[in-house]
Formats: sequence, C-alpha cells, structure tokens
Amino acid sequence: MPRTGPFERHTDRYDAWFEENEAAYKSEVRVLQQLVPEPGLGLEIGVGSARFAAPLGMQVGLDPAARMLARARERGVDAVGGVAEALPFRDGSFDTALLVTTICFVDDIPQTLSEARRVLRPDGSLVIGYIDRDSPVGQVYQEKQSENPFYRDAVFVSTDELVGALEAAGFTEFEFVQTIFHWPGDIDEREPVAEGYGEGSFVGIRASP
Repeated sequence: MPRTGPFERHTDRYDAWFEENEAAYKSEVRVLQQLVPEPGLGLEIGVGSARFAAPLGMQVGLDPAARMLARARERGVDAVGGVAEALPFRDGSFDTALLVTTICFVDDIPQTLSEARRVLRPDGSLVIGYIDRDSPVGQVYQEKQSENPFYRDAVFVSTDELVGALEAAGFTEFEFVQTIFHWPGDIDEREPVAEGYGEGSFVGIRASP
C-alpha cells in the first residue's frame, strides 16, 4: 500500500521544508544536475511537489498522492497518478528515470527498479537521490522516525544495499556523487559536491539499464 496519508495531510509542511532548508535543498539539486545534465524525455517516480523534477527539466512525474500531484502540475510537470511498482507507461518510453527521496517509501524495491528499467530506453539512465541509511543524517532520521510524519514508515537503505538491488535488476555502469556534510538545518551555503559515497549524507547514483 502506498504511504500517501502524511503527504496528503501535511502537504504544506512538506513543501515548506525546501524553503526552510534552502541551502541543503539546492545542494541536493546540484548533485542531481551533475548526474542529469540533459534528461531528454524524463520521468520522476515519486515526484511529490516537483521540487526536483522542475529544476531538473523532468517533463513527467508520477505519485500516488493527489495533493502532491496538484503541486507538481503547478510547477509545470505533467503529473500522473500511480505507484512505482506498476508504472502506467510503455516499455522504453523515457530517456531518464529519476527517484529522489522515494526509494525509502516504496513497498517493493526490486519491483520498483524492474519497472524503472522497463520504461527506460536502452541508452537511458536511472538516477536515484537518497539519504544513505549509514550516514550521519540517516542515523538521526532513524532515531527520530516516530517524531516525523513523513519518515515514520520509511525504510532507509544503505548505498551498498541499493547497489546490490540495482545489480540484481540488471543495471550497470554506476556513477556516485555526494553532498550534505552537515545537518541540513545548519547549512547556510550550498555544500560541496564530491565523487563517490560514504561521507556525504545525500547520495546520487546514476546507472545504465
């Protein structure tokens, strides 16, 4: 079952985070821009309010939460209702598939990755942005899960676990970048972007189908 309740009830609170933590948000966008310089025809799976789809030029967004879809449309994204495990698109439809802070909310990671691969063109790219479970921010999020309506039911993953799932789904040619080296609320200026993973709390992966 998609975890839409908190996103339907607390849409304004969700969107406000990006304003209140603008430097951290822009740092995350910059990581993803490095991995998605030209998206072609792009789909964001779990588009939310299109805070990432819009600046990254993703034309299509999918989400199970109706209020999030409305916000995404306001930001110029063609928003479609649905879940990551059953994408309502034909095989080979997109050049880029994007998941940002979505992988911890899906019910079935292997099926999500399989569906993402299915809708990608052979020369396309999957890009995933997420908080690494083993990172400093990831550890705090887990410790305080019960206090946050969005993360209460989230299942965080480590980068190594996610790479294993990607390999099992048939993805190859991984590229990693990272940012967020401090607590998001303490960041006043955009954080640096570094290659690899293991130090920054927000990790971006690009992989080929």
